[in-house]
Amino acid sequence: MRAVAAAVLLGLTAGVAGCDASHSTAPSPAVTDPELRHLFDTHASALLHRDRTAFLAGIDPQARRYRARQQAVFANLAQVPLASWSYGLVRTDAFPLPPAADGVRRTAAEVRLDYRLSGYDTQPVETTEYVTLTRRAGHWYFAGDDDGTSSGHRSDVQLWDQGPVRVAHGAHSLVLGLAPDRALREYAADADRAVPAVTRSWGTDWPRRVVVEAPATLAQMAALLNVGATAYQGIAAVTTGELGVSAAPADRVLVNPEAFGLLSAFGKQVVLTHETTHVATRRSTDDHTPLWLSEGTADWVAYRDSGRGAPEIAPELAGDVRAGRVPGALPDAADFKAGSAKLAQAYEGAWLACRMIADQWSPQTLTAFYRAVAQGGTLDAHLHGALGLSTAEFTARWQAYLRKELA
Repeated sequence: MRAVAAAVLLGLTAGVAGCDASHSTAPSPAVTDPELRHLFDTHASALLHRDRTAFLAGIDPQARRYRARQQAVFANLAQVPLASWSYGLVRTDAFPLPPAADGVRRTAAEVRLDYRLSGYDTQPVETTEYVTLTRRAGHWYFAGDDDGTSSGHRSDVQLWDQGPVRVAHGAHSLVLGLAPDRALREYAADADRAVPAVTRSWGTDWPRRVVVEAPATLAQMAALLNVGATAYQGIAAVTTGELGVSAAPADRVLVNPEAFGLLSAFGKQVVLTHETTHVATRRSTDDHTPLWLSEGTADWVAYRDSGRGAPEIAPELAGDVRAGRVPGALPDAADFKAGSAKLAQAYEGAWLACRMIADQWSPQTLTAFYRAVAQGGTLDAHLHGALGLSTAEFTARWQAYLRKELA
């Protein structure tokens, strides 16, 4: 599964105006770059260096509920190995904000929060916060992060917003979670086995380490993804990150504890190896990459050394093939959507398409084809260049392969 995050930093402006829901024509307060830059920098530095007093000094003393939440966030981050943490102003007047009851000056700001995890992120994770800033006694303060909620301006939810984050360190993995320590160690063990398996199949041109986030409930996972819980019910894990970036991206494997917990030990390993493959292939995945190729390759890596046959791994598609219902085309994007009646068959058919390339040509042909597709051009041209087949010929060969392997 793929989720794409993007943000644009517009930079600090010399004039920051408070957003007034009453549309007052009174002059907006003047704000200079150094004032906000000082607030952002000192607040970020205080959190990064675990200076609670300095951190709270940047929060409006009159914003009691927000102050209490931020005290909890500061504590929740205690174990998280942060390498960097910074704020940047994207825009002001970001959401409707009525005047303060006490007449204090304030402004509604969209702020980009960037952070990196030590030893894992070479590029920052970029998140968006919609915050209220207030000015008292000549100083600007953070004063709230939920005033924009009613107008649809919700700050991105982070794991540490949900509770104290525990950490498990693996040889190739870092697990951040709200689950018990034992569960986090098990995630780390599975991830540590996944990384070398992925490297064997894909190669070494990726960071060869993975970050796993493990919320305690499906609802918490959904909040982290900013979706309804039903969207990921039954999906054991997803990978978040940016597609096709040139530098090593800051991907996360996000676990759904409710679905993941129902899996066998084998199933858990398959899921984490599948998602780790998405981390490895991220730089070679973009809008040109069909889902049957990205999901099929991830499953090919995950099942490659399982020793299990095609009918066992693809039972839904096997049932269809035996009943004479061979798919007429490779699975398309709609087939992979949550709730699709063809979801299981889509994954199984994609896996067998990629397995066929690896079996009938070579594993190297599959991975080279994958990388080539992201360079642009038509899929038909890439199939012809890598396999000597048109799309129609490849589809016919895949259909014959399904009959052979599943009938």
